[in-house]
Amino acid sequence: MNLLRVVALVLLTSCVFAVDRPNILFIFTDDQSHRTVSCYPEAYEWVKTPNIDSLARQGVRFTHAYMGTWCMPSRATMLTGRHQYGIESMRMEGEYPGSAYDPEKCPFWPSVFRREGYQTAQIGKWHTGVDTGFGRDWDYQVVWNRPRHPANAGNYYEDQLIEINGKPAAKVAGYTTDWYTDRADEYIRGKHRDKRKPWYLWLCYGAVHGPYTPAERHREAYAGATVPVPEDVFPGRSGKPEYVRKRDTWVRGKGGLPELNPSRKLRTVKNMPLFGNSLAGWVRQYHQGVLAIDEAVGRLLKTLRETGQDRNTLVVFAADQGIAWGQHGFQQKIAPYDANIRGPLIMSFPGVIPQGGVCPSPVGGTDLPPTFFAIAGLELPWTMHGHDLTPLLKRPAGAWKYPALTILTGQSFGSDTARVPSEREKLYATAKVPWWVSLATGKYKYIRTLVEGEIEELYDLKSDPEELRNLALLPSYRKRLRELRAATVAELKRTGAAMADALPAVGTPE
Repeated sequence: MNLLRVVALVLLTSCVFAVDRPNILFIFTDDQSHRTVSCYPEAYEWVKTPNIDSLARQGVRFTHAYMGTWCMPSRATMLTGRHQYGIESMRMEGEYPGSAYDPEKCPFWPSVFRREGYQTAQIGKWHTGVDTGFGRDWDYQVVWNRPRHPANAGNYYEDQLIEINGKPAAKVAGYTTDWYTDRADEYIRGKHRDKRKPWYLWLCYGAVHGPYTPAERHREAYAGATVPVPEDVFPGRSGKPEYVRKRDTWVRGKGGLPELNPSRKLRTVKNMPLFGNSLAGWVRQYHQGVLAIDEAVGRLLKTLRETGQDRNTLVVFAADQGIAWGQHGFQQKIAPYDANIRGPLIMSFPGVIPQGGVCPSPVGGTDLPPTFFAIAGLELPWTMHGHDLTPLLKRPAGAWKYPALTILTGQSFGSDTARVPSEREKLYATAKVPWWVSLATGKYKYIRTLVEGEIEELYDLKSDPEELRNLALLPSYRKRLRELRAATVAELKRTGAAMADALPAVGTPE
């Protein structure tokens, strides 16, 4: 990078974030698709999220955000700025969702913010090792430590075991979305922190993860909502890898409409349908669970205004990933399709970044930590895999040369991913989805399933946003396919993925 470009980027960042040591409120939801937010055009017409929409009106909405693939690696990325394969010592162990890591090999960046004068806090769901990092990474912490309490790990909406500042857990009552919001509200108002210091608050809701339980006050919402049946909800999908073609999550029920296969079991949570087992009933229940999140956003934005902190606080709203409801036969995250993993991403900083901006460039979870460091005026403490998004916050529709890489390496992290496993049990360890890597460039998305001899996938996200027509099978797209295959391998190498030189061979289209 030449000197003039370096100077230009420095000036750009300083112009965008001239506010001295801003606060950062990072709201992170669970399994929330972009389709659940009414300011996204992909939302059902009956969806209403006025408070999240207001956040988008006063900030920048990213149309294609890929934070991660499932709960644990997404959160590990948020804490390190690195893809799953670059997070050393993180591992699953013991009864699910038991996990652990070595903080010397796997440092979390909030500790750097603490050393640099920020107050750091985390409230809500914790899913990255039994060590929550209180006193090292966090000044204040109120967390549902799922890895430490497997028997309580399914209690997403009530009776959670909560650890406060590293003390033994105690069970709390109340609907968890509201309970977390109460704790966040009092923190923003000044409780449990030094008011002389800037703060970073990571607020991690358990909603709207399964069993998708809405608050009592929302259980009559969306009555009569219609849910279109996805085109490829039932088996027989052409142009997809084998694990997708044979997916039988949905079966034909009354009137031939999709119902969740009764044999389907959710790990650590129970199926608790409020409106029957139909696709329409489940989608309604899921969207009802989002309403308390929307209310929480409105409440916290009001608190920022009332306390005079709205002009000195970056608010970020995102989800660890999305979740599919019938698309490609799925009812889960983890798979590489937009329906499964694409979530909302909205950033707002009144008076500092443009209002009502829409950014069409694809971005990923690894981009958020570098952006937070840029906003805080701090240097990165180690190499992170993503890119500072502040240029896009100034010019949301501006040019962006970086593709968004997303990857699934099952339940393996760090050096444990150096070799793509041939053992089926390890290769398909996460919800019967094999390891894969994907690259989104804006118009196109490339997917490579890391199974020997499996076909590749290529989609035109502009003309085929549902990802139904696999262009990789067409001779006219072979040149584009080779280009994106090479670009994907190059991005893996840039970010230090040891597997990049030994990926399984791709299959030849029939």
